[in-house]
Formats: sequence, C-alpha cells, structure tokens
Amino acid sequence: MGYLPKSESEIRLTKVKAILDRMDLDLALVYYDEFNIGNGWYLTGWCPQFESGAVLVPRKGAPLLLGGPESEPFAKLDSTITETRNFPVFMVPNEEYPAATIIGFPQLFQELIKMTGKVKRIGIVGGDRMPAGCYKGILDGFKGVEVVDITNEYTGLRYLKSDWEIEQIRAAFGLSDFCYDAMKSQVAAGNSEIQIAAAGEFAARSRGASGFGFSAIVGSGLRSNAVVPTASSKLLASGETVMIGIAPKVNGYAGVVGDLFPVDGSYTDRQKVCLRYLREAFVMTKAMLIPGKTGREIDAPARAYFEKLGFSKYLVCPFVHTIGLHEAESPFFGPNSDDVLVPGMAVCIDVSFFGHPEFHGTRIETGYAITEKGAVAFSEKMDAIHCNLDF
Repeated sequence: MGYLPKSESEIRLTKVKAILDRMDLDLALVYYDEFNIGNGWYLTGWCPQFESGAVLVPRKGAPLLLGGPESEPFAKLDSTITETRNFPVFMVPNEEYPAATIIGFPQLFQELIKMTGKVKRIGIVGGDRMPAGCYKGILDGFKGVEVVDITNEYTGLRYLKSDWEIEQIRAAFGLSDFCYDAMKSQVAAGNSEIQIAAAGEFAARSRGASGFGFSAIVGSGLRSNAVVPTASSKLLASGETVMIGIAPKVNGYAGVVGDLFPVDGSYTDRQKVCLRYLREAFVMTKAMLIPGKTGREIDAPARAYFEKLGFSKYLVCPFVHTIGLHEAESPFFGPNSDDVLVPGMAVCIDVSFFGHPEFHGTRIETGYAITEKGAVAFSEKMDAIHCNLDF
C-alpha cells in the first residue's frame, strides 16, 4: 500500500509541468536514491532500495519511472507512478538480470519523441547529488540536448505544505511525543545509549511510523559533542546528561523531538543553568516566527544572546529550519538567509551548541506550522516543555 494519495501526486505533477512550460523545457528528470529521497518521494510517495532512479516528467504525456529490475515490482505496488522502465545508469553495477527488459537511450528517445514530438531541452533535478558515473551517463545519453538545472525551481515547490502534508507532519510529531516518553524512561546510570534509542524506535514503529528522518541521536557525556551522535554501546554514568533526538515519519513526512536529560533523574544546579540558556534562546526564537520575517531576522535575537554568553564558537547550526520529507530541508533560516517565513511552511526551532568545556553538546527541538496568525505548535507537549523557564 502506497503512502501518497494519487490526488496529491497529480497536483504536484501539474506544478512541475508548469515549470516546464515557463522555462520551455521538454521534460524534467528528477533524480533520487535512498540517501536523497525527498525529490522523488514528492511525486511518487516511494523510493527504491539498492538502486537509484529518476522520475521522468514530460511536458506532454504521462510520467515514467526510470530505475532498475529489483525495484520495479516494488514501484508497481507502492508508487503513485507505476509506468516503469529499467535503465542501466540506475541499476546495481555489474549485476545481471537475464529476465528483465532493459532499455537504453535510443529506445528512450524513440518513446519520448512519440510522446512529446521533440527532445531539445531538458531540466534535471538533483544532478549535484548523482554519482559521477550516473551523471555522465545521462549527459552522454542526452548528447545534443540542452540540459538545464532546475533543482531550485523544483525544490521551491516543496516549501509550502498542503493541508494533507501538514496532517502527516502533525501526526509524526504525535509519534515523537511517545518516543520522548519512551526514551526518557530508559535514562538511568548503567543503561546503554542503544537501549534508549531502541525504546524510542519501538515506540514509533509500534504505532505505525513509516520510517525515520535520521538515525536516533543519543549522546551521553562527552559523546554529546558529536552534534548528531548515533547511539553506541556506551553506558550512561551518574552525573552526566544525555542528548536525545528522534524523527519518526508518517507517510514519509517527519516529526522530531530533541532534549537533554539528566542521567540521575534530576538536573544539578549547573545543568539547570545550561538548560535555561537553551530555553531562553528557544523562547526568543519562537517569538520571531512571524510571517514576513527573514532568516537573518529570525536568527538574530538568540544568536546575540549566545554571543553575550560567549558561546559563539560553540554554535554549529542555525536555530530554525523547515521540516517535511526530510527532518531538515530548505529553506534554512540562518544568520545570512534572506528567505522569508510565510504561511504554509512547517518549521523546527532547533537550539543547540557543541564543544562547551563544561556542558559539552546540547540540543532542544520541536516544530511549528506557520499560519497567517503565527506559529502553531505541532506538539503542545514539547512546546510547553521547551518554553518553560520556571523549572
């Protein structure tokens, strides 16, 4: 059973064709693989395993999936685009598939010419993410055809979320709340980081999560300095804090939660100071989630606060990013960003610093839907926790 309603896919394909019309392109080739899921998933609600692939969207006619024989049956079951072609540049190198029908560029061109009447200008999405051999194979195959990078135009379609997308993201944040409680329950001296991650992952999967936006983050003591540490076999020690993060997905869309727990069950006075720094910055940033604000405006108050504390050299990440098919995706509202916050966006406040000599690495995070009236919490629970300055 596929994740994406056909109606959502058709709306998105229409928007892609509008880009082709506006830029006078004959087709778009949208690349994706297991590590670059978003652009392909946006049109199909699906991604192959082992192989890579592309959605081919002609200016006129029906879209095709170009991929490999191992993923073809999977695509026909779960993708909203089920017309497939097995194409060498997307297949597992050197693997043999004697029973499969595999085409090359000559056959593809014949089909495209019948469909569109010409192939003179094509747009590529995600060319910078392709393996070199794949990219070269496509350029060689489309020799004589003008190739235009339309990645920015395409990814811009993903900035604003439909009502259906907002529903999936909100449901994913609902799963995050369960993950939070499950992970917190396993924080105790002598337990391993892997135990904490497993508790969160089980809480999500057992409630229907379709996947995760990233591997669960669990970093205790000095390991929290790693920014995005995956769980290890390290045992939690008394007196430490443990940084956690998890991003369950619903129908391909991510939610997220991030926090800092005391291993001993209650924060020491100095750990409270650290947490208060994070929450102060969080509240400042939330107050800036106003439609019309630019990234540099949103980022400025908390950055100035951390600079006053002498934390500038410990800042790795901006404080706000959007969320959707990836846990963190464009636009990123950093200190040099002129991107504008507008209704229809889904964003996360992600306040962190790393490498501090006393506090090590820390992060708190949750998300908001941006409406005409401002920010609406995806998780009322985490909004209340992260905005609580009286603890």
